[in-house]
Amino acid sequence: MNTKLIQWILRIAVAGEFIGHGVFALQGKKAWIEWFPTFGITDLELARQLLFLIGLMDVALATLILIKPIRIALLWMAFWGFWTALVRPIVGEPIWDFIERWANWGAPLVLLLLVGWPKSFKEWFR
Repeated sequence: MNTKLIQWILRIAVAGEFIGHGVFALQGKKAWIEWFPTFGITDLELARQLLFLIGLMDVALATLILIKPIRIALLWMAFWGFWTALVRPIVGEPIWDFIERWANWGAPLVLLLLVGWPKSFKEWFR
């Protein structure tokens, strides 16, 4: 198998997922704003601002992964993909909404493993 080709396919897939969600966040997706009170954030203007910042971060990470798959970014993306999938049943959506999103954390985790699990702290940032 051509590992570089597999890495590129995963980089594009991960970037697409984070760009898509990032743009929804930048647009202030209403359903997502309505989830914030579940976590104690009842000020909807604050929720909009936080969601906008999350969207910026998602798009920035997607762009970074296309340029260079930095390990710490991939680890964060795997964590964030897991958390945002898990949020669905926490806010009352069916468990299947969580399961259906496993690729959102699985793809960045696989890409991290293909790039190589770091052997030192410094390698997390390469």
